[in-house]
Amino acid sequence: MNKNTMNKDYLSKDSVFLRQAEASDIGALEQLLNCCYRETAGWTNEADLVGGIRITPDELANTIANPKHYLFVYPKTTSGEGEAEETGELLGCIAVDIKTNNDSNKKAYIGMFAVHPVLQGQGVGNVILQAAETFATRHLSSNGQAADKNPARLTMSILSHRPELLAYYQRRGYQLNGNKMPFPNDGNNGEPKREDLELLELEKIVS
Repeated sequence: MNKNTMNKDYLSKDSVFLRQAEASDIGALEQLLNCCYRETAGWTNEADLVGGIRITPDELANTIANPKHYLFVYPKTTSGEGEAEETGELLGCIAVDIKTNNDSNKKAYIGMFAVHPVLQGQGVGNVILQAAETFATRHLSSNGQAADKNPARLTMSILSHRPELLAYYQRRGYQLNGNKMPFPNDGNNGEPKREDLELLELEKIVS
């Protein structure tokens, strides 16, 4: 996927559509996520904080195969319309991990959120995030629990030292909940470039 030569004349937030990821998307997903998180293009990258890979093909395969983990992709098509032929490239993705348990806690974790750098700043990410939030909220509400007794929550993690990203999510109703952990230095999701790097958890209460 060449971010410098992509023809985006017909691409806009109004043309965004999502479908569930398939095993055949793994290569394009790996390319998109590494481009958005590990290269310097776009404002969402983590290149100054983390080096190495963003995700492995095995992790992507496990996510796609997990019945409680929904990974959605925004595929590029020949005309920008959902009915047109796909090119094999991906313009965006987002994951929703449903985490309901026997204690009636209703929570969904949103991750692997990426928009191709060429399309960033045009509202595409807002459309993708809203779609994932709507899907998660409906899924969590389907168990019939009273919302005022066990409110559904959406959670996500962001890197520390990213005030602009924190502000982006705060404008969309997410708040820090105090949970944090050191960035995992296991080599599976990149290599931290500073010792004090942490993952901060954000939370949004939904009805």
